[in-house]
Amino acid sequence: MDNPKRLTEYSHGSGCGCKIAPNKLDEILHASGLQNEDNRLLVGIHTGDDAAVMSRDEGDALISTADFFTPIVDSAKDFGRIAAVNALSDVYAMGGRPLMAISILGWPVDRLSTTEAADVILGAKSICADAHIPLAGGHSIDAPEPFFGLAVTGQVQHGHLKRNSSAKEGDVLFLTKPIGTGIVATAIKRGKVREEDAQYAIEVMTTLNKAGQTYGTLPYVTAMTDVTGFGLAGHLIEMCEGAGLSASIRYEMVPTFPDGMLSYYLNQFIFPDNTFRNFSSYGSKISKMDGKQLQILCDPQTSGGLLVAVRPEEVSAFEAINRPLGQSIYPIGKMIAKGEKTIVVE
Repeated sequence: MDNPKRLTEYSHGSGCGCKIAPNKLDEILHASGLQNEDNRLLVGIHTGDDAAVMSRDEGDALISTADFFTPIVDSAKDFGRIAAVNALSDVYAMGGRPLMAISILGWPVDRLSTTEAADVILGAKSICADAHIPLAGGHSIDAPEPFFGLAVTGQVQHGHLKRNSSAKEGDVLFLTKPIGTGIVATAIKRGKVREEDAQYAIEVMTTLNKAGQTYGTLPYVTAMTDVTGFGLAGHLIEMCEGAGLSASIRYEMVPTFPDGMLSYYLNQFIFPDNTFRNFSSYGSKISKMDGKQLQILCDPQTSGGLLVAVRPEEVSAFEAINRPLGQSIYPIGKMIAKGEKTIVVE
């Protein structure tokens, strides 16, 4: 009997690693001529932020985002869960609260069963329930490869809105999830993953970034974004360029999946092709790195953690806020005056 095909075999990429490269995306957006033409629009496309935000009245604003990708795991239900967490993260990264979601589904109905498609939806519904919002509908098409995600509507008070472009010199940078999903996802796609490593990655990717809603209420959190397909370095560069600053990163402080896990795959040359796509797009903006540093800092993440800029005098208060939340936080560096390189790796 033939072995059944795995879900990841039906897609050319996986997770947020299938995003268009940062430099190509810039070309598309510049050529499109999109403008922020409505004065109610508080956040549009110009800073590459996580979601659009439109003022609804003097104190309240709506958040709107859409995020979808091709399978990153072989379990349909886990695929739906991961995609839902990833999409909801964009609202949390703006300091907001999600209100509802609708699904975006592409499915090759001649090659994959409708039962598996239903499992994707069920996985997403379970995450929406955890976030206390309805999965209220959606749209589906018959597509040559499977993809899934959510369009999410959220809410935020004007004073709680966090952007990726408003960091200040001296801010301490924190990350809330370890790096490594791109490497393990590549092992899954190649059929080379150890089951315990796959489960570790799934647990990380299905953990909601709910803490972002609390961070929105903190005046000493100056900027925030989530780390996805452009890697930690790519999303930090967006943060730096939006603020007109550079960043200094202490590499040994960057949280990763257990080193033995990552080394097991890197020693077999198992890592995403898009790691080098990312480096080709923005590597000239980073100080000299060794091979391992490049593989970690440019690793495309799916449903990654929040990258948070905190005023240095309030670090203790920020650490205290996270304890009752049960949220892990990792100080990885700081924002510095703009220099020759956008990121300095120490």
